[in-house]
Amino acid sequence: MSKAKLILGAVLISLALVFTLQNTQVVEVRFLFWKLSMSQVLLIFLLLLVGMLLGGLACGASRRRSRR
Repeated sequence: MSKAKLILGAVLISLALVFTLQNTQVVEVRFLFWKLSMSQVLLIFLLLLVGMLLGGLACGASRRRSRR
């Protein structure tokens, strides 16, 4: 089962990499009072990283609750 998860993870990472490499233009990001111009690739990777961190935190919190 762990080999299947490893293959699935590699496929998902490959798809994410292809997706970001096809989106290299500069975009403007606005949030409240801030305005920032950055590469769309960087924005996608940052959002992917934030999503993974939040998912990991949620998973850890869920595991701690189930142990009690």
